[in-house]
Amino acid sequence: MEIATLVATRATCRRRSVGAVLVRDKRILATGYNGAPSGLPHCLDIGCLREDLKVASGQRHELCRGIHAEQNAIIQAACHGFSIRAATLYCTHLPCAICTKMIINAGIERIYYRNGYADDLSLAMLEEAGIPIVQIYGG
Repeated sequence: MEIATLVATRATCRRRSVGAVLVRDKRILATGYNGAPSGLPHCLDIGCLREDLKVASGQRHELCRGIHAEQNAIIQAACHGFSIRAATLYCTHLPCAICTKMIINAGIERIYYRNGYADDLSLAMLEEAGIPIVQIYGG
């Protein structure tokens, strides 16, 4: 979890810094943080449409130019040819419903997270998929 917290310091989202680490057999497979797609300006530089429109947390994800930390970790693994099936995800925040769908289809088997997230659908889908989630408190 400390590594996920460190990875989150690279985030370029104005609203929330999130870090994710995918691990299997005690080896780090990939990391990710939330920010704009490669080569595009970041929200820290050009502003946040969701802030401008006063969109509540957990809603209207399609209005965000950023890619979530969990998505970036999954993409990084794919780009480098690493299977993440049976991996564990350590994430600074509980994944949203969009990330949860990717996590389920990628075969990630367990999630450890520190901070909650306002997305009841995410929790429902993780429970239905049988993916254990464990909240880790503190440093």
